[in-house]
Amino acid sequence: MRLQSILNDRTKRRERERPFKNRHRSPVLVILIVLAAKSGILLAQSGPQALEEVIVTAQKQEQSLQDVTLSIDVLRGRELAMIRASAQDVLFLAARSPSVYAESSSGRTFPRFYIRGLGNTDFDLNAGQPVSLVYDDVVLENSILKGFPVFDTDRIEIVRGPQGTLYGRNTPAGVIRFESAKPSSDREGYLRGAFGRFNTVDIEGAFNAPLDSEVISIRASGLYQRRDDFVDNRFPGGEDGFEEFEEYAARVQVLYQPAHNFSALLNIHGRQLDGGSRLFRANIIEPGTDDLVNDFRLTETAQDATQILEVDNFGTSLKLDWQLPVGTLTSISAYETVRANARGDVDGGFGADFAPPVGPGSIPFSAETADNITGHKQITQELRLATSVSRDVGATLGVFVFYENLEIENLSFDTLSDGLLNGLAIQDQETQAWAIFASTRWQITQPLEINAGLRLSGEEKELVASRLVAPFGAPALGPVRRDIDDTVLSGDMSVRYALTKQHSIYGRYARSFRAPNLQGRIVFGDSVTVAGTEIIDSVEFGLRSEFIGGRARLNATTFYFRTDDQQLTAVGGAGNFNQLLNADSVNGYGVEIDLSMQLIEGILLQAGYSLNHTEIEDPGLEVAVCAVECTILDPVNPETGNALIDGNSLPQAPEHIANASLLYEALLPGDWGKMSLSGDVSYRSRVNFFLYDSVEFRGDDETVVGVRAAFVPSGTTYEFAIFGRNIFDDRSVKGGIDFNNFSGFVSEPRTWGVEARVMF
Repeated sequence: MRLQSILNDRTKRRERERPFKNRHRSPVLVILIVLAAKSGILLAQSGPQALEEVIVTAQKQEQSLQDVTLSIDVLRGRELAMIRASAQDVLFLAARSPSVYAESSSGRTFPRFYIRGLGNTDFDLNAGQPVSLVYDDVVLENSILKGFPVFDTDRIEIVRGPQGTLYGRNTPAGVIRFESAKPSSDREGYLRGAFGRFNTVDIEGAFNAPLDSEVISIRASGLYQRRDDFVDNRFPGGEDGFEEFEEYAARVQVLYQPAHNFSALLNIHGRQLDGGSRLFRANIIEPGTDDLVNDFRLTETAQDATQILEVDNFGTSLKLDWQLPVGTLTSISAYETVRANARGDVDGGFGADFAPPVGPGSIPFSAETADNITGHKQITQELRLATSVSRDVGATLGVFVFYENLEIENLSFDTLSDGLLNGLAIQDQETQAWAIFASTRWQITQPLEINAGLRLSGEEKELVASRLVAPFGAPALGPVRRDIDDTVLSGDMSVRYALTKQHSIYGRYARSFRAPNLQGRIVFGDSVTVAGTEIIDSVEFGLRSEFIGGRARLNATTFYFRTDDQQLTAVGGAGNFNQLLNADSVNGYGVEIDLSMQLIEGILLQAGYSLNHTEIEDPGLEVAVCAVECTILDPVNPETGNALIDGNSLPQAPEHIANASLLYEALLPGDWGKMSLSGDVSYRSRVNFFLYDSVEFRGDDETVVGVRAAFVPSGTTYEFAIFGRNIFDDRSVKGGIDFNNFSGFVSEPRTWGVEARVMF
């Protein structure tokens, strides 16, 4: 008996020690633990609770995060509230999850997302993006719709890699799903208000109530955000200041459940934004470097043009669920419409070299443009059936229909003649798409599961573009008509094997596509360019792991993809116009690591890291280079003066992304209440702004750090907090304009503020 007891003790000790030994095999984990130790935090073998199970709906059914055969990350709760502080727009997602980056040259709208290096730098209002944004089960196709603010949110699911079965078109890079908090039978709510630097106001609230405890419940939520201008315009007679905004958003959801086998969820939402467009600054890049000029001043500029950014967005959706004998039938009907007016000083300064005074620095010619959505509607309908053939076999079958009509104005103005309109082109684009899809799951044995799916998609797109007023004495043009269509078969297959209850591995092959696109921005150019369908094939292998008694979760993925006929956009250059291209192929590979760890009681660490390598493969592909004398690093075709971009990485594709957040919660002595301290950091490595590689037009490494301290008095539902974002004031160039001067726009400044929240 004594011998048996000793053996049992040894076994238990080995079981306790084994997770720690396995942990040290991961370099990322070692680094994170060292950082935690420097803060005086040590791992404990007992005391902390297991991590909460995370439920996701990325595959259009509720699943545990650890059972999904996808590379997926989830942002929610305290972490989400922390990184959204100080009236952040949706760009707060940049570098907050492995492989995810985001930027915009259009202010608080038109976000451009990149996953695994795949994205689109095109700033035209009908640009097709390879990252799909899905808000409460509704795909938001137009780039202005994708800027809808995030509030009263349950979670954000970031699904990395091609999603060719359940989502289909325009998902070769992945899908970002926003899930708002849903109505429930509880009477509850909250109100949060924050005030910060630059007179920033951030107010958010929600109220949930049962109108009939058995049948109807309603949830109403809203957001108000504003910021004063903080950049003074030193140009005499120019506009007062820049970087201000004021935004309202609201959502009302009504849940109707008259019977146990039927529910209807009505969602009505809207947004209104009034502010300034992206502030371009003339000659802020030091020639021969990628640094800001020595005399750069964040709070000063000198411009002679105007700044306008106005967005009005309204949408509604109806989701119906029937529990039938054969399974669950779901219908999602949705309507979205948006209007937008964006105008800015593209040359970033005043005057011109031929019409002094001029500055800052050399400005060859004045450039002031506007892009407006004058008409828009999007209608979508999805109908799907989730059924179980047996306990081990299930399937999802569905159809999807998409319709969009988009009317755009592209304008230019002569700033030297009091803003006289000197260029006007219009585009009218109509898109019709459909799809049928099927996905199956087969649990072959207890540890072995296979998932497979196919989707057949069709699309037709018609564009009519006309140039009514031409700058520089050019003639009118058009109407120019272009019709494109395609039918594509996409899908995926994955195999998952459970090594133990806490550890599993999977392999996945996926094919997806980006639908063909048209570019009708002909204010300065004469051609409507076309990009054919882009097809991506991807293979990935992943690990799902929980250890230390469920107090730590480590998910890792390695992947390789090849994209044929990659859609690219040549932006700017000496010709000053956008042009769609198809590269022969783009290859990419990388790794993604997501970590959550409950350290000692009350301390939660969450972290992630990704490596993404992309490479364009097309020996004959060339693009126009900067009109200013920038330092080109690519080979140049002596006959055309264009850069050969074979071998380049994709633009705005950081090779390294890392992030971490640490949350500490504790009860204060003397029954004072509860306090929490949190900090977060995100890092992304250097990016190129354009398809060609130059010294000047690229962004240096960027590291953003945030902190928050909160206090909840005992016996109350109030919380008071102070916070800081970008506390070390990391300042980098986020994007550039290369056809006029060394102009660019910069990252958000350091901010701080106070916050109060009440639950009721």
